[in-house]
Amino acid sequence: MTKQNKFDFAPLAKTVIQYIDEGIIVADQLGKILFYNNAVKKLLDIKEDTELEKLNDIGKFNLQKSLLRAAIDSGEVDAAGKPSGNFVTFEERIKHGDTYKVIEITSGLISDTDSKDRKRLLLFSDKTDSHHIQSVLNPSGAKLSSKDPQMLEIISRIQQIAPTNAFTLLQGESGTGKTQLARLTHNQSQRSKEAFIEVNCAAIPDALLESELFGHIKGAFTGASSDRLGRFQSANKGTLFLDEVGEIPLHLQAKLLRAIQEQEFEMVGSDKTIKVDVRIIAASNKNLRDMVDSGKFRADLYYRLAVIALTVPSLRDRPGDIPVLIEHFCAQLCDRGYPNNMKCNQDSMRMMMDYPWPGNVRELENAVEHGIICAKDGIVFPESLPQDIREYCSDMNTYIKISDDEENTINEIQNAMQSCNGNKAEAAKILGVNRTTLWRWIQKYNISV
Repeated sequence: MTKQNKFDFAPLAKTVIQYIDEGIIVADQLGKILFYNNAVKKLLDIKEDTELEKLNDIGKFNLQKSLLRAAIDSGEVDAAGKPSGNFVTFEERIKHGDTYKVIEITSGLISDTDSKDRKRLLLFSDKTDSHHIQSVLNPSGAKLSSKDPQMLEIISRIQQIAPTNAFTLLQGESGTGKTQLARLTHNQSQRSKEAFIEVNCAAIPDALLESELFGHIKGAFTGASSDRLGRFQSANKGTLFLDEVGEIPLHLQAKLLRAIQEQEFEMVGSDKTIKVDVRIIAASNKNLRDMVDSGKFRADLYYRLAVIALTVPSLRDRPGDIPVLIEHFCAQLCDRGYPNNMKCNQDSMRMMMDYPWPGNVRELENAVEHGIICAKDGIVFPESLPQDIREYCSDMNTYIKISDDEENTINEIQNAMQSCNGNKAEAAKILGVNRTTLWRWIQKYNISV
């Protein structure tokens, strides 16, 4: 019998482990760290001369607490509510200078041949780059789908600015996805675990807007029967999204500027100053720079909000996104119980590609649901689509001789557009029609805008 060579692998294994990129920690079940390699400190931004002793006091977060939360989220807890020991994987965001790292952590209990007690093994991997790329190509957390270069550029820019506290202004027509972009910015920020508070400034009467934003104390005005916190306080440590910020009246803009710039304000009826830590993301379907020039919006407030200014393109300017979004909305509707085998007739798809979508992505989403509901035998035909789309395409395909009355209509449209500097929403109000009708007229009569 040949005598086998005995070789102690442990020293070699420890040496190899010290030089790999992935971090490794071995701890007992009470959280005392027994072993770790050099990569752990690098991944978690821990100073080299720091000794790691306990999982509940490592780097910039409590690993013991994170492990319990991950076990609960994945259902890997025993009857007593303790981690079962099965392997779980979760992510932690680690502050890294002015940005952050995304660290993937896998942990579970392993057997040790020299002891009856099992040890906890933790593996750490840096997923920051792949996380950012995935967010750009498939930002599902914000319910965005796009293949358009303009939109992908905007999403990519958001990846850069999200980890900072820079105020952001999103401009574009209603329904282009500004709210989803605001949520994406928050979700990718260091404030993602804090509140995202949304205020639609256009939906709140002027008389109530100040109280809505800053809160009020009991007796501040008739009907103020108790103290009420405002949205700024609710968003403390998180993000406040001011949608349609251009609708805030001038007399309130000065107080808003101070609250944004100094991060402090007084509740309505109080002289006590309240301090907050809030990141502001604002959005508007109007061009705020034009409103500044016309005296309808404060210049100092505009420049404070527009540290990062992004203009979101309308859907008609990115027609390549229409099939992508249709597929996306079909999948969402399927999750809500709609049929999952629907097909779009070639003519109906052409009609949706030709339609100018004055309501943008929001209108497209409604049209997709309308088409699925009115489909025949699982197929969306032209007659399954909403009336606005059918009428628009019918007008486009029909030669119409322009009468004297229509000449007057064209002149009225041109005059309204000129008086509003090309703002179609305002022109539609002047003409007493909705935006879809105005779009149909513009296309029908080939009116230059």
